[in-house]
Amino acid sequence: MGDIVKIKRALISVSDKTGIVELARILSDAGVEILSTGGTARILAENRVPVKSVESHTGFPEIMDGRVKTLHPKIHGGLLAVRDNPVHVQQMAANDIAPIDLVVINLYPFKVTIEKPGVTVEEAIENIDIGGPAMIRSAAKNHAYVTVVVDPADYATIGQAVSTAGAITFDMRKYLAVKAFNHTADYDAAIDAYFSRQYLNEEVLRLNYRNGFELRYGENPHQSALFFKSKECTEPCMGTAMQLHGKDLSYNNIVDGDAAIEVVKELAGTPAAAVVKHTNPCGYATGKTLADALEAAWSGDPISAYGSVIAVTQTVDLKTAQVLGGRFVEILIAPDFTEDGLRYLKEKSSQLRILKIGDLGRKKEERFVYKHVVGAMLKQDRDVVECEKWDTVTSAQFPDGKAPLARFAWKACKHTKSNAIVLAQEYGPGVYRVVGMGAGQPNRVDSLRKLSVTKARENFAAEQKAPEGDFAGEFSELVLASDAFFPFADTIEEARKAGIRYIVQPGGSKRDGEVIDACNKHGIAMVFTGTRHFRH
Repeated sequence: MGDIVKIKRALISVSDKTGIVELARILSDAGVEILSTGGTARILAENRVPVKSVESHTGFPEIMDGRVKTLHPKIHGGLLAVRDNPVHVQQMAANDIAPIDLVVINLYPFKVTIEKPGVTVEEAIENIDIGGPAMIRSAAKNHAYVTVVVDPADYATIGQAVSTAGAITFDMRKYLAVKAFNHTADYDAAIDAYFSRQYLNEEVLRLNYRNGFELRYGENPHQSALFFKSKECTEPCMGTAMQLHGKDLSYNNIVDGDAAIEVVKELAGTPAAAVVKHTNPCGYATGKTLADALEAAWSGDPISAYGSVIAVTQTVDLKTAQVLGGRFVEILIAPDFTEDGLRYLKEKSSQLRILKIGDLGRKKEERFVYKHVVGAMLKQDRDVVECEKWDTVTSAQFPDGKAPLARFAWKACKHTKSNAIVLAQEYGPGVYRVVGMGAGQPNRVDSLRKLSVTKARENFAAEQKAPEGDFAGEFSELVLASDAFFPFADTIEEARKAGIRYIVQPGGSKRDGEVIDACNKHGIAMVFTGTRHFRH
């Protein structure tokens, strides 16, 4: 097994022709003999790249509409022979088998085919590649001697190596072999899932996450943990974030970071910040500037904000960075950082983790989310719906001027653990913040009375530098958002006691009539959204 294998003969057979002419020309110019099949051979010949057909190499014609063309000993013998094994070498000579040093292949587009509207099973079957995976696996198995390329992104590297050295290193062959095995595994998984659904009415779930690395520990120190990343996702998320500073991320950091990014995406396009603790947005605000938004978000729950994870919607400049002066934060996540803002944050703490995630306005690519329970896996659509309707159902009309605040409160509530109650305030013209949040309670009344109202009173008392007292005036301008319907009118009674006059909730309870009557009795305006946002 040698480190360097000279490339003298290559077999090229690709469905995706991107970049293949350029690579083939480089190989040919380096003196490499090129074997090829069907459409690939034609396009190379049309572009004046010397090419030898596989059937002239094997002495056997393509048959059965191309179903059988590379399944031949002269192909697989040339790929699988152990070249320092005297018996293999003797058998190659006896059977006129020439070694093949490089295989460039990508497969029939099975995934693309089955995603087409109205595709038939027969069409899917004809797009199951047989010879391609067989050659990929033969070449990858024998990577001690053979280079296999399945990704056009690697063409430049291969072309450079062959044109300069005429050979591919063993390290590169190992890397490409693993990539090839991954490629055929994905391909077979897609076929399995499709035909299990078509023929057995069975849904199959095969997840592919890579680059797993060990974390210091899991949720708790006695638990070990690994972090895997999707190889396909490119949207702003923890899987694509670039760490610019600070110590390694922990399991809980990653979970909270995901929550912070997802809730702040709701406000992409405006200066906004989310302060997250144990996956709940304890602080959430917009502002005239990003610095204003961050300060307002922090003020929503200064006690909980200690040791929090923060995500913002815009580039962090020096003024925004200085908002965190003297405040302990685990992670700050932003699309980007100015040079002076980043310098300030690095000097502030060697422990602060700083993550760059790029433009938040990019499309949300991930369609599904998964949750593992012991012995099983749950899969569901990602919750990307805001609401199905926006109907005032009470005698008191919901003022148009309150609608932006109400929608802000609704977005915050969507990302708060059930049973969720959020109280939001317009703290300045056109800017909003959460002033009270109740999350994760067994009943909705406690989320309102014991948590969100109590927290809002504490915030108002601290800001007015006065003892807690009657803040009915402040509460009368807040919007209350609930992630699910009120099963009884008791939550309305508690809202009335606090002085709340505006409520947003999904509706859909058998007792909606009683809830609406209670609102009408107390002059409370209420909107039904038609969409529940439970988060467990």
